[in-house]
Amino acid sequence: MKKAIMIDDNDNVATAIAAINTGDEVEVISSKQEVVYRIKAKDSLPLGHKIALSDIKKGGEVKKYGTPIGKASKNITSGEYVHIHNVQSNRLPLTKHMLSYK
Repeated sequence: MKKAIMIDDNDNVATAIAAINTGDEVEVISSKQEVVYRIKAKDSLPLGHKIALSDIKKGGEVKKYGTPIGKASKNITSGEYVHIHNVQSNRLPLTKHMLSYK
């Protein structure tokens, strides 16, 4: 089973500690090393990237480390990959030029 870590009880995302593929069952471990969630990945995501632990409505806060790190730029559902395609960062607003990496 793939694993992700959740740092704070208030987080709504967890960080993958291995690459995750669509359909993988993901066990989410707390900072106390307890399993706190089991979710099915709706998307593939690389090591170190975020997966949603619950639904986040457009405009809702994305929380990591117990702190809002951004706002959802569209609705995000539990198990989805959370990254620059669906989050507006609180730290660095991304321009259209920065998002044209495809």
